[in-house]
Amino acid sequence: MGIGIVAVGGYVPPGTVDNEKISEWTGTDPAWVESRTGISERHYAPEEMSTSEMAVAAAAPLLEDTRLRARIALLVTATSTPDQPQPATAVLVQQQLDLPILPAFDVNAVCSGFLYAMATAQALMAQRASGDCALVVGADKYSTIMDRSDRKTVSLFGDGAGAVVLGHVPDGYGIHGVALLADGQSTSLVRVEAGGTRKPLTPERMENGDHLFRMDGRAVREWGLQFVPKAVNEALEQAGLTVSDMDRVVLHQGNTRLVEALGQALGVPEDKLALTAPDYGNTAAASIPLTLFSEHSRRPFSRGERILLASVGGGMTAGAIVLTWY
Repeated sequence: MGIGIVAVGGYVPPGTVDNEKISEWTGTDPAWVESRTGISERHYAPEEMSTSEMAVAAAAPLLEDTRLRARIALLVTATSTPDQPQPATAVLVQQQLDLPILPAFDVNAVCSGFLYAMATAQALMAQRASGDCALVVGADKYSTIMDRSDRKTVSLFGDGAGAVVLGHVPDGYGIHGVALLADGQSTSLVRVEAGGTRKPLTPERMENGDHLFRMDGRAVREWGLQFVPKAVNEALEQAGLTVSDMDRVVLHQGNTRLVEALGQALGVPEDKLALTAPDYGNTAAASIPLTLFSEHSRRPFSRGERILLASVGGGMTAGAIVLTWY
């Protein structure tokens, strides 16, 4: 049997930050934000709402099916904005969802985290009984680490969460190809430098903004255009398929312009590209599952549809998964 997605959910908090608000923070013309990023607004969670609570909001509706809930035997949470240094955000999600004792842990590959988590869950499920399922969640609250004076980053990111349940499906369906890669020589392109053991958080570092998100956007774009196609080609080769065989493509929503550029680099027609960046911005590890949920809500996936998921993230990381919907 194969392993595929049997349920998908998503959540964005109600608060919105439009380009006029970005303009207030940065002194940037709202038209510049729209033209450079293709993003109209992004959602910010309330200050008191944690990453785990967003994850629960995305996952809980999937577990209202009591038969599906009873089959959850694994929980993997992808995030780079955990609730706290320890324990893992996954066990806090487990607690809030009232799940029984089971393996639960976090994965951090920044914006590629969800695909890393999904691939990890698939590998573990391959060793388990056919009745078992895995809950895989991507959730991030980047509003907490934004430098609101930096127009190149604060204009991009929003908060959100997405979740899927992986289950055993008939042969011919489910995941056919997985490719993951990381380039440790490019760690400086995306970073939050302070707050860990290498640079413990101090008043001086807080004053300098070392605890805030930094990114070399142009270099990230160039890296993504080079390495995301490599991951995609590897996953497609495993699956014995080509880009033209894909019915729909869900890319990491770094921003609208990046999605468009990656689509062109991969040779994906615009009508096959899912797009949520204009409304949600870059939701990091939540980006792919949230976009998958949005696309499924807009036009439900049909049995047999071939879907490509691909991402670029800090690290630098990239990933791709090819699957057939069941």
